[in-house]
Amino acid sequence: MTLQVGARGRAETVVTQENTAAAVGSGLLPVFATPQMVALMENAAVDAVQGGLAEGEGTVGTHLDVSHDAATPIGMKVWAEAELTAVDGRKLTFSVAAFDEAGPIGKGVHHRFVIQNEKFMAKVQAKKGD
Repeated sequence: MTLQVGARGRAETVVTQENTAAAVGSGLLPVFATPQMVALMENAAVDAVQGGLAEGEGTVGTHLDVSHDAATPIGMKVWAEAELTAVDGRKLTFSVAAFDEAGPIGKGVHHRFVIQNEKFMAKVQAKKGD
């Protein structure tokens, strides 16, 4: 694992009927859904560090503290940017922000942990008792 503070990632999409608050159940209006913004922020964080992970490593999100400050209508492009601000062992901290073509729509802090993919999935599968 060779992760550097300052690593940046980005993820983008276009608002469609499928990723609106009305479609995902987080509200009743046809605007970009907060859960979709959060997913975009997480995707940007993954993008920021994936290249610095060793073979078989991944990251999992553990905490988000974000605000969704402006609505975005169907048809507009939205994107999220993440910057790695701290590495504390396996704990990663990111500054995240989301934008649409008119300006900022959200911001916050996101934490992820570096995991060994196979070990993590074995532990998850063990929950089923198989």
